[in-house]
Amino acid sequence: MRDLADSLESMEQLAAVWRTMVLDRDPRADVRDLPGIAVRWADCRFAFWNCVTLTGSGTGAGLLKERLDEAAAIMRAKRHPGFLWVFEDLLDEEARAGLGAAAEQSGLVHAFPGTGMAGDLLPVAEPAHPDLEFVRVTDTERLRAFADLNSRAYGFPLEDGRDGLLPSPLWTRRTHAYLALRKGEPVSCAATVESAGRLFVLLVATDPRRQRRGYGEAVTRKALYEGGRATGAKRAVLHATAAGAPVYPRIGFAPNSPMGFYALRETP
Repeated sequence: MRDLADSLESMEQLAAVWRTMVLDRDPRADVRDLPGIAVRWADCRFAFWNCVTLTGSGTGAGLLKERLDEAAAIMRAKRHPGFLWVFEDLLDEEARAGLGAAAEQSGLVHAFPGTGMAGDLLPVAEPAHPDLEFVRVTDTERLRAFADLNSRAYGFPLEDGRDGLLPSPLWTRRTHAYLALRKGEPVSCAATVESAGRLFVLLVATDPRRQRRGYGEAVTRKALYEGGRATGAKRAVLHATAAGAPVYPRIGFAPNSPMGFYALRETP
């Protein structure tokens, strides 16, 4: 088990940043802090904006089952699907060992793994890549390209990403969101946003046809570089997918908490 403070930081950053993002998408969104559960649910087509996460620490097996049942009930009441995010190091040893079985009993299935990461890595050097030009997302056209890259990278219909991000004054003014262009074509993207004195990295995506060329790392460095210059932040936090996890340590991130993403089990 890793330092509990790092896992708490990772969970608290998720709750804080997703509050901002979800309320930007819909000021009437379901944003609640319940005992042991944070609800951040825009109920839109972009599944990443439909989030429930467990917030307690040292949660035991019995309480975990109660929390999973409650989270699943919240998710079932929504129109659009989303994910329960579980920071596994915030569970006690018994609860971690029984997480899969408890989730299954609550009607949840493991969708994919993730890893919380953080580091006191700012400032970073201004990045360069021989193939790429970097442009900031400052208008609707670039924001649509940013949304479409995320949809393609994560296997969503294009309309799902657009439903989550368009229109949005926050994304074109407050976040440091960047596109990486190759010969004028958007091929990768990343964003940072300030939260509690840290930079949170989110929605890093690369066109599946252009992966394994260093584009995702380069544009992430650009978002960190510009976000760090603007905010003066020294520390950065992110949640990595399995595909991205090998990339971020090269920038200076260290893994802290393993994460599980759970979806409702489909009924026949």
